[in-house]
Amino acid sequence: QLQLVESGGGLVQPGGSLRLSCVVSGYTLDNFAIGWFRQAPGKERERVSCTSSSGGTTYADSVKGRFTVSRDNAKNTAYLQMLSLKPEDTGVYYCAADFGGELTSWCPRSEYDYWGQGTQVTVSS
Repeated sequence: QLQLVESGGGLVQPGGSLRLSCVVSGYTLDNFAIGWFRQAPGKERERVSCTSSSGGTTYADSVKGRFTVSRDNAKNTAYLQMLSLKPEDTGVYYCAADFGGELTSWCPRSEYDYWGQGTQVTVSS
């Protein structure tokens, strides 16, 4: 079974940066879309970004210009680079994988086949 493990979360001051990693095992990453989600206290989980198997990207309006998603299929790893962090970015961040097969632009908004355990990101002064 495909498994995903996030890392890189932590406590950072407003304006700071973090880089999250998502290591995938059990399958090669080539044919999967990778979504990044976050869930703040008292709020529903929302999609932050997604990268399709072809490298196409999608971002939530709240993070455009600040976050960058990338992937290295050879390393079976996806990344979320977060710059200019704000307190409202605080939450548990998850990576998720969804099989797109030949649909190389596939990036679901919410429904994914596999989910990581999450990593806490706290932005506070």
